[in-house]
Amino acid sequence: MTDGKLLIIQKELAKPVEEMSIIDLVGALIEYAYTSRASDVHIQPFEDEIKVRLRIDGILHDIFVLPKKIQSEIITRIKVLASLRTDEHQAAQDGRFRISLKKPEINFDVRVSIIPTYYGENTILRILAEQAQISDLKGLGFRSKDLIKLEKAIKKPYGMILATGPTGCGKTTTLYTVLKSLNSRDVSIITIEDPIEYSLEGISQIQINIKTGLTFADGLRSILRQDPNILMVGEIRDHETAGIAVNAALTGHLLLSTLHTNDAATALPRLIDLGTQPFLISSTVNIIIAQRLVRMICEECRTEKTLTDTEAKSLSEMLPQATKGKLYKKFFVGKGCKKCFQSGYYSRIGIHEILEINDEIRSMIMGRANASEIKEAAIKMGMTTMIEDGFQKALKGTTTIEEILRVIHE
Repeated sequence: MTDGKLLIIQKELAKPVEEMSIIDLVGALIEYAYTSRASDVHIQPFEDEIKVRLRIDGILHDIFVLPKKIQSEIITRIKVLASLRTDEHQAAQDGRFRISLKKPEINFDVRVSIIPTYYGENTILRILAEQAQISDLKGLGFRSKDLIKLEKAIKKPYGMILATGPTGCGKTTTLYTVLKSLNSRDVSIITIEDPIEYSLEGISQIQINIKTGLTFADGLRSILRQDPNILMVGEIRDHETAGIAVNAALTGHLLLSTLHTNDAATALPRLIDLGTQPFLISSTVNIIIAQRLVRMICEECRTEKTLTDTEAKSLSEMLPQATKGKLYKKFFVGKGCKKCFQSGYYSRIGIHEILEINDEIRSMIMGRANASEIKEAAIKMGMTTMIEDGFQKALKGTTTIEEILRVIHE
């Protein structure tokens, strides 16, 4: 199907500008992006052309160049699909629309963000292909011992489960997967999100709306009056939301949320920075998941790679925590093939560290220990760091050492 949509795009681009079908071109671009496993389509204007870039497995690729003359028609078509104002060109606009494919028979949402730039409106389309994203906890790449910790935490009737990491590291997908495993007819689950990325059957999902005053904090207050068992808050980003979330977890609710921190241990001081008292944090947080996404080696073109003594020694020096002074030489790479667009990678998997809050960690929180001290104590108690998890996946041939270094050092 990818080849078919590529031919449609090439056929339209070969026509004179006045004969192009903008409707067919935009439709083919979106379907081509979907079948290419792209998460985002960047339609970026320049002085003399428009570049279309696809983000595949987290990496942007230049795919098409469109003539500058059809810029306004392309953007107008996208605005019509997303029910946005076609006469507004100087303000940012956000919307979404739904695409229905016949072959394969599938529906997916496209989230639209348009913002004015020097050379015209820059447009980003986020493809929300929920069928491909949400599987089960085992499919997310957790180590067996970490999966046991997570499954134990989500069975608790109250407390907080936090996912941390930078934007685009898969935090929301992890929490959606947890919600999917908890979803049953004998519990009430309500979420408040910005935006709602995937619709989950049987779960009440609320989209925040700043214009109407529906913020994370105000929405969370209202949700608590709806008698839920389980809550998900898209992000804890301010003092008010943190306070209400902690109190909700303290009063018999299981609450899931995200924080923007680099690792699991840093989430604890971050909550204190947001004004939450240490005794409340130690009483409510059950588990913290820190994660990144790494590209997986394409199975069609995976091949073994042996490092030289010098390379192995250099690797040991770069990743002392993971290698523990040993010299590892046997790894794997992808040579590149048609399936992976010659990149050597196909799809992504998570690398994780899971911080389980036990009595010792609670004492450290009460004593206002810093993130480094908490992390060091957790490692002594058996916590696997993200670097170690990634290194083990590289040894098994799931990903490459280069990919682990790229993600960890970003």
